[in-house]
Amino acid sequence: MNISIIAVGKLKEKYLKSGIDEYLKRLTSYAKVEVIEIPDEKAPEELSPSEMEQVKQKEGERLLSKLSQDTYVIALAIDGKMKSSEELADSIDKLATYGKSKIAFIIGGSLGLSNEVLQRADEKLSFSKMTFPHQLMRLILLEQIYRAFRINRNEPYHK
Repeated sequence: MNISIIAVGKLKEKYLKSGIDEYLKRLTSYAKVEVIEIPDEKAPEELSPSEMEQVKQKEGERLLSKLSQDTYVIALAIDGKMKSSEELADSIDKLATYGKSKIAFIIGGSLGLSNEVLQRADEKLSFSKMTFPHQLMRLILLEQIYRAFRINRNEPYHK
């Protein structure tokens, strides 16, 4: 199975890089997992609604350019479906069973995802009603993917 995490923005924080590297290393025995960063669109702090849409549009085009037709796309979105760790594990297991060998999780920038990215998504996933920094979501997502593989293989992992 090939899993991509396609995210807007460059990760700068060493503590997050360290955690992400740890989970990427742990995941090597389960799947090929890669993190793909696309540049965020430079914009001033104060944006009009139309400027916000333009930023999301440009970032969305960059995100979509990293997807192939046969990739199953899961967009992280606040209005997505919330799942337990066991439900996520079951989803990943079913995707593998039914021949979906390429999965991409999409993490938008600080303004979220464009409508085009959300329309391309096969599924929308939410981790919480709370808002998390998109850089931190990479680490949280990788931990949950790792947990999913442990659950699917009946391997011990802390609860």
